[in-house]
Amino acid sequence: MSSDADLLADRRSLRRKLSLWRLLALVGVVALIVAGALTWSGRLPGSTSQAHIARVTISGFISGDRRTLELIKSLENSRASAVLLSIDSPGGTVTGSEAVYDAVRRLAAKKPVIAVVDGIAASGGYIVALGSERIVARQTSMVGSIGVIAQIPNVARLLDTIGVKFEITRSSPLKAAPSGLEPTSPEAATETARVIADNYDWFKRLVGERRKLADPEVAAVSDGRVHSGRQAVKLKLIDEVGSEQEAIAWLEREKGVGKDLPVRDWRRRSESSSYGLWSASEAMARAAGLEELAALISRAAETPIGLRLDAPLALWQPAVEK
Repeated sequence: MSSDADLLADRRSLRRKLSLWRLLALVGVVALIVAGALTWSGRLPGSTSQAHIARVTISGFISGDRRTLELIKSLENSRASAVLLSIDSPGGTVTGSEAVYDAVRRLAAKKPVIAVVDGIAASGGYIVALGSERIVARQTSMVGSIGVIAQIPNVARLLDTIGVKFEITRSSPLKAAPSGLEPTSPEAATETARVIADNYDWFKRLVGERRKLADPEVAAVSDGRVHSGRQAVKLKLIDEVGSEQEAIAWLEREKGVGKDLPVRDWRRRSESSSYGLWSASEAMARAAGLEELAALISRAAETPIGLRLDAPLALWQPAVEK
């Protein structure tokens, strides 16, 4: 009798637990449906379905990845009245930075775009900022580093030391040179410098055109140095010292953007799907008013898997003391 009573009690306990989990699952589904409906109607906190100012963050290494380009393009026909580019980047590849710059220029043809340097806009980061109509930077931000660099670690002497030799067969002497597996020939160094010089000339022309600088003014700021926000405004690399507050004031004053519009963050979609586990979790967190948790989930979903460094770089980095 005792074992039967225990078995009956266990079954009742199991049914109660199953009922609880079913209820929680039902609540979760209803919450997702409600969040989706509110997002569609534009009444969800943080919704981008109503008039607003879109904030797009360009940070870290700039590679011109597909998701970033798609995000910028999606803003062209959005309900955003204007776009804030929040830039905190030391740069990236020259081609990646050019791709993002071009996307920003296309966006600026349809909506007011202003860049706000929140930390650093150097090299490729500054190229992206040049795509906007106006650049604002904090007094202590770092701006500039106008230049191009190619870095190839040469491990030839190390390989000789440990007794490893690569046998390389090329169709011509300059194919895949320099490679880092053998000493760089003078011809390979010359050709690499030629490519770097061409990219550098493009960068300088872009600065001159977008900032309306004469050749002597471009030459004075294009030696690879970074400048503080206070210095950059004197050199005409930026338009104003300030923050998002000043940027929004300019949009309202000069571009007719409605006053007191909310600023909404636009983020890249998850690589896995447009509405997968990450995005669903983020939507639920926002629906519950947990903005910090939603931002944490978004950053986790967008963590880059890897970086490619096999191209000329428009990248600022502190000098290494030898």
